[in-house]
Amino acid sequence: MPKKYSDEFKKQVIAYYDKQHTIIQTAEKYNVAPSSVARWVNDYTLRGSLEESFTLSDFKALKRKYERTSHLLEIIKLTKLLDEVELQRKLRILANLYEKTELYSVRELCEALSVDRGTFYNHIFRKADRSKYLEEQAQLMIKVQQIFDEAQQRYGAAKICAVLAENGINVGKRRVKRIMDELGLESVQRGAKSSYKKEQERMKRNILNREFKAERINEKWVSDITYFKLKNYPVYLCVILDLFSRKVVGYKVSKKCSTNLVTATFKQAFENRGCPQELMFHSDRGGQYISDTFRTLLRDCKVTQSFSNSRRPHDNAVMESFFSSFKKEEAYRRNYCSENEFKKSVEEYIAFYNEIRPHSTLAFKTPSRFEEVYGKV
Repeated sequence: MPKKYSDEFKKQVIAYYDKQHTIIQTAEKYNVAPSSVARWVNDYTLRGSLEESFTLSDFKALKRKYERTSHLLEIIKLTKLLDEVELQRKLRILANLYEKTELYSVRELCEALSVDRGTFYNHIFRKADRSKYLEEQAQLMIKVQQIFDEAQQRYGAAKICAVLAENGINVGKRRVKRIMDELGLESVQRGAKSSYKKEQERMKRNILNREFKAERINEKWVSDITYFKLKNYPVYLCVILDLFSRKVVGYKVSKKCSTNLVTATFKQAFENRGCPQELMFHSDRGGQYISDTFRTLLRDCKVTQSFSNSRRPHDNAVMESFFSSFKKEEAYRRNYCSENEFKKSVEEYIAFYNEIRPHSTLAFKTPSRFEEVYGKV
């Protein structure tokens, strides 16, 4: 059982310590543990400070403040609003506070939003490795796309995993499956009969049928996505052209070749051009353009959708020509170090293409000038 010391003895020890003696010297003098001396010094210092500076009125005010704060916390817990916040959002908020201020401990931060401390620490560590993971993921996406194309769309996730393993890259089937879903890749063996019927149906919808001339602005738009590789990862450029003037009416750059890239580009163009009516939109049969999300968007905007025939790039020749010009006149002449540099290059080239570059199909007028002279908005 620990030995108990009287208050008088503790005061005597503290008095000795106050005469410029160290805690070790004081402990040796009175034959007590140094930790005990340190604790007594802290306790009596704090007690003396409180007794000197706090009145009964101050104490009551602190008590009221404590009770009010406790009530506020109870109300927040009773509403259960914190339970509705996703864990990842909580972690992002806490990580931001953790990085910007030193006022709160990790324990306090985690208790405030009911987050496990171990989960929070894992999030911080994962965040540090995030850039490395993204770089590796980009390289893996390129390899998955290459293997899929070389196999003529015959391989599913399991076979792609096997090919990757032969090349010294060991990844799980689930990860490859997620990448295939993100890239819109689906093996022809999976639901082959159903896919064949759908393909036959879509082949009837080449409404444009290589009629690349338009009589008015916003009568026919064409679109496609091209890929460009930076140092460590791919970037994708989606562009929409108006066939009347060959003008770029919308474009977006993204690290992901996703449906969201196509929908965002279309929304940008559609709003900038004043939500045109009686519009036809033509593209290839990429997974992004045939997705339910994008086709629903076009239906909601009352836009007629047209598709190129499979493996017929000339069905969308105007877009192919634009991307060829962009790469030869701009992209292949630069060494991009970042996505932002690539975006700036795209922005500058499209401004040049629309406003300065004469177009042979337009009697060597620029797209913008051609719309000014002949267009009817």
